[in-house]
Amino acid sequence: MESIDYLWKDRKRRLGLPLSFTRYALSEDRLFCETGFLNLKSDEVLLYRVQDLELTMRLGQRMFGVGTVCVHSSDKSIPHLDLKNVKNPRQVKELIHKNVEEAKNRRRMRATELLGQEDGPSHLDGENFDFDGDGCDAD
Repeated sequence: MESIDYLWKDRKRRLGLPLSFTRYALSEDRLFCETGFLNLKSDEVLLYRVQDLELTMRLGQRMFGVGTVCVHSSDKSIPHLDLKNVKNPRQVKELIHKNVEEAKNRRRMRATELLGQEDGPSHLDGENFDFDGDGCDAD
């Protein structure tokens, strides 16, 4: 079995110290969350499925230099994953963002804002719209 090369690892922190049995890791294609001491639970999110990232730093977290990175994904089993109380949360969020974009580029997953219309009208006028994408207007 091949070992995974991690780009980033951390633990959930308490008072700024890694005193927890929750571990986070990032590889080039997945984000991992493992919890537990005797009974382990391991979750992973494929990076190309990540839709949005959110950063929360409450006052108490800022005092200890930690924050929470919320990962919203299209994954059915884990649509929302919180990386709670991680050190350097801004850098972690940017690292995840960079690797999400690279994973989507590797899979050639790019979505346009207007669902297939790159230079066309931003509304459906019904008359001269190319519904099937073959280059000819609907008749």
